[in-house]
Amino acid sequence: MKRANTFEVVPQSDEDEELLRRLLDASAALWNEINYERRENYADPDGDVWAISEYRGRYGGVLGASTVQQIERKNREAWRSFFSLKKKGEAYGKPGYWGNAEDGRELRTYIRNTSYSVEWGEYSRLEILVGNDLKDEYGLGYRERLRVEVRGDPNWDEYDKQGRLELFLDEQAQSFRAFQPVTIDDSRLASPLASEEAALDIGANNLVACTTTTGTQLLYEGRDLFERFRESTREIARLQSLLEDGRYSSHRIRRLYDRRTKRRDHAQDALARDLIKRLYDEGVSTVYVGALTDVLSTHWSVEANAKTHNFWAFRAFVNRLACTAEEYGMSVEVRSEAWTSQECPNCGSTEDTTRHRDTLTCPCGFEGHADLTASETFLRRHQNSSSSDWRTRHGVSRQRQTTVTRSMARPVCLKWDDHDWSESSRSVPNEEHTNPQVASVGR
Repeated sequence: MKRANTFEVVPQSDEDEELLRRLLDASAALWNEINYERRENYADPDGDVWAISEYRGRYGGVLGASTVQQIERKNREAWRSFFSLKKKGEAYGKPGYWGNAEDGRELRTYIRNTSYSVEWGEYSRLEILVGNDLKDEYGLGYRERLRVEVRGDPNWDEYDKQGRLELFLDEQAQSFRAFQPVTIDDSRLASPLASEEAALDIGANNLVACTTTTGTQLLYEGRDLFERFRESTREIARLQSLLEDGRYSSHRIRRLYDRRTKRRDHAQDALARDLIKRLYDEGVSTVYVGALTDVLSTHWSVEANAKTHNFWAFRAFVNRLACTAEEYGMSVEVRSEAWTSQECPNCGSTEDTTRHRDTLTCPCGFEGHADLTASETFLRRHQNSSSSDWRTRHGVSRQRQTTVTRSMARPVCLKWDDHDWSESSRSVPNEEHTNPQVASVGR
């Protein structure tokens, strides 16, 4: 099973940091040269995108032959992806450059799996291969590698095989970071504690609203995150309006795009792990996620549609969720959730309900938190058939005579602080129904 470790890389001296920056800067320069040659070949009717010059002679002394090979291979993968998307009509542009010498390059490199080693422990460290010219310049021995400190606890400190290491400078945090793909044995996976189920309603004001068959409800608030995303989007648009005719981007714009994406992805990665851990403790084995196409076609607000569509990298998030769930033996299923955000759990009406911000009301007397109500309706819609399916697959006898959800506990609100999702003391608005007789409906 494929997984990944991410960690911070810390040079132990100014000299080591200078060496590391030289390595990453040379990698970016190499990428740009390879990419420029391929773009020129692509523009030439008789050119061959795959036929490029030999770069090991020029860059091998700094990077090492294996790193030159990895960067060329990574660029080739980017062009293959471009042609694949172009064939589907989804390509938005040819592979781009990693900055430039004038405005600053994006410091990044790729190290072959046999050209680095990571040692985990009290003093974790990373050793990477560098070219002989850099070794001579910085006083490293012929067989010596650059050694740097590693900070952070790995998700997988024991693995069968390591993949190509990605090493880059995170400009937002002003620190070096590494991404290490690993292959682990499936026997290390956990198993569900029970056969409970959960359903997720995805949005932008509230990133995820979750209801489980144990009666637990979770709400991950997203207003602050989305507002920062929107501020970055406005600044990108402003900078684009200042570009000269014929230009579509700049190094500063690319950095803003990169910062916006990384900030969002970091929060979503942390959300997926926090959510799955909580659901595992609840005994959940199956998680239902609403298909975003249903949300966009039936959602209550055009503005909210834009938020959901622009902010959420939906497919990537579901993949993160499924990948994390797999570690705990849980499954993630994408199902239709059409009209759940407008359906009254009391009378079943979808036409008479009114949604205002986070509140859903109905003339029948129902009033509740719209996203939490939607996740509960979504769960009830799909749990009946799946419960018997799970028991059949796992040979578990029927433990409940009914599959309706239990009485709901007070919802747990979680807020993002740029590092973790933590429980908020603020109560969920409208968590109590205005009509007491409706409080137990659908529960």
